[in-house]
Amino acid sequence: MNITLRQLTYVIALAETRHFGQAAARCHVTQPALSNQIKELEDRLQTPLFLRDRKGVSLTSAGQDVLATAKRIMAELERMEDAVHWQKGLTGRLRLGVIPTVAPYLLPIALPLIRARTTGLDLRLREAQTADLLADLEEGRLDAAIIALPSGVTGLVEAPLFTDRFLLAGTSAQIERITGTRASLHPAMIDPELLLLLEEGHCLADQALEVCGLRRRDRRVDLGAASLGTLCRLAAGGLGVTFLPELARGDEQKATPDLAVARFAQPEPCRTIGLVRRNLSVHTDWFDTLAGLLQQAGTQVVRDTGHAPGT
Repeated sequence: MNITLRQLTYVIALAETRHFGQAAARCHVTQPALSNQIKELEDRLQTPLFLRDRKGVSLTSAGQDVLATAKRIMAELERMEDAVHWQKGLTGRLRLGVIPTVAPYLLPIALPLIRARTTGLDLRLREAQTADLLADLEEGRLDAAIIALPSGVTGLVEAPLFTDRFLLAGTSAQIERITGTRASLHPAMIDPELLLLLEEGHCLADQALEVCGLRRRDRRVDLGAASLGTLCRLAAGGLGVTFLPELARGDEQKATPDLAVARFAQPEPCRTIGLVRRNLSVHTDWFDTLAGLLQQAGTQVVRDTGHAPGT
């Protein structure tokens, strides 16, 4: 019996989950089928790859070597598939991830541009937090992702798309109390107890805290919201103030007319929105084309909201 790619896939899944049932579920097979394939591989190599005891499953020394080799082989196969898939440019199936504080504001403008530029593109979208998107990217479940840069992950190709400045959002009275008689607004003026944030895991919350030089535990009250829309409604209701990305300003003020915004003094706090992918294929035309279309859409949204009254 020869060693098969299926067996290597099972080895990787079992090594990562340390559980036969979970590994089988990940590979969409029954647990006996996975166990039999692992056993056949161990018989073929004439050495155990996993230790099984009451505490669970762990790799033997030989298993660690096989795992490293299996990952290299699978990575090369992915590189080959990626090269073939993208040699014709932005066509075929594209699995694109987007963070929640970008997706509802950028995609309605970007998707028509992408559709008009491409033919035969099967676009699959996934909206999730940055950590989940990066994990999906690493595991090959996504081809590219739109996130805030830098990703902090080595081995990724990053293409900056546009700068998204932060505005202070709340009621007019709340913002006036913060600025007082001063002509310019700075993040240091914000009382930490007034700052409303997205729940943990959202990179926008981390960026807002960083701008103010704060940590979550510096705040006695933590009203973490699941979405930017909820956050804006809380702020418009007088429960505090929040950082509103310029990208989202138009839609959120339309949805919440009582929401007032103010622009910070220079240098304005901001984030860089970018497109990332794994560094697999030598064919990059698809990525460059996609980045150009997303950059065009993002620049348009930010430009349109910047011309809105009140900023």
